[in-house]
Amino acid sequence: MFMLPLSIIADPMDASKENRLPSFSLLPSSDLQGHPRMEETLKPLHHRLPLRSINQNLMHNKSPVHSRKSKGDTVGHHHAPQPHATKKQNLLAPNPSYHLDSDIVDIDDDDEDASDNAVPVFVKHTEAMLDEIDRIEEIEMEDVQEPVLDIDACDRKDPLAVVEYIDDIYTLYKKIENSSCVSPNYMTSQFDINERMRAILIDWLIEVHYKFELLEETLFLTVNLIDRFLERQAMIRKKLQLVGVTAMLIACKYEEVSVPTVEDFILITDKAYTRDEVLDMEKLMMNILQFKLSVPTPYMFMRRFLKAAHSDKKLELLSFFLVELCLVECKMLKFSPSLLAAAAIYTAQCSMYQFKQWTKTSEWYTDYSEEQLLECSRLMVTFHGKAGSGKLTGVYRKYSTLKYGCATKIEPALFLLDN
Repeated sequence: MFMLPLSIIADPMDASKENRLPSFSLLPSSDLQGHPRMEETLKPLHHRLPLRSINQNLMHNKSPVHSRKSKGDTVGHHHAPQPHATKKQNLLAPNPSYHLDSDIVDIDDDDEDASDNAVPVFVKHTEAMLDEIDRIEEIEMEDVQEPVLDIDACDRKDPLAVVEYIDDIYTLYKKIENSSCVSPNYMTSQFDINERMRAILIDWLIEVHYKFELLEETLFLTVNLIDRFLERQAMIRKKLQLVGVTAMLIACKYEEVSVPTVEDFILITDKAYTRDEVLDMEKLMMNILQFKLSVPTPYMFMRRFLKAAHSDKKLELLSFFLVELCLVECKMLKFSPSLLAAAAIYTAQCSMYQFKQWTKTSEWYTDYSEEQLLECSRLMVTFHGKAGSGKLTGVYRKYSTLKYGCATKIEPALFLLDN
């Protein structure tokens, strides 16, 4: 049984055109399998344009979406006004030698100018949405404030931490600290000693304190006793060293468990004074100071503020190095003990990290903002930079040892001086 190709009888409206075609309605089955005869018979029917011609015609359309749609219409739909194209598709389908235009050609790849100049609408919408999301996130980040941490939460079960009233203790310290401070210009009332002599005495006492291996709080109380006594009592230079060793003796009795003897202090002065002179000076100083020894010193605030800063050993040693440099300088007496402690920790953090570091937690517990610390901090940076030079290097040599972590090797925060 022989059958006509469906494409030939698909459209009865083209019967007149079909009469002009060569007759091949009774082709044997062997001829249907023989592609050469079919190709030879169908050659007159192939009036379609080559694919490159179609692409060139479509290139005139600057809309890549419209061009792709037109190409798809040519491939996927059979239009009634084009029966020859329909017949050719159906007849040539079994022959792989013909490259039909059923493959979608990406017009965008051929038209480089169109792809460079035209930006798809969905890309613009996506970029706008991303920009809006970034803007909202920035606003949210500005609104979020750094939380203040509870530094005593881990010590609530420690009875020695006195968490229940630790805040009241430091509130009292802050309230009475100014009463134990002295004027930075008190040396003007002395007729035989000056600020330089005081600096030499303090630098020497720091070395004595290091040699006796005393507690840190003993050193700070010693300096406080000397300044408070000299502010109220005129003293000749020959007795200045006696005032120093006597003040340290009193501080040791107040702070230390194992107290150096009077003879130890006499030996450290190379026997410049007798035992009676030391004891007489002790009586005089206690009477002048009215036995007021419980005073807030920078050391008391240092411990609390270092806890607020979540410090490690390195930060602690550097902070004490900076605050002990201030003990030698008479002009640092204008700052309160709490401010000295807070500024030392702030400066130490800046030196270690080389950028400004002052958290909300530190600001909360110290009650000092970063701006309030800058004046004192810049002076500390200056002292830090010249600590190893000059004649008064007691603090520098102390903190250059392994026992104190070689804190002097850390570079000063010089960027604070630039602002």
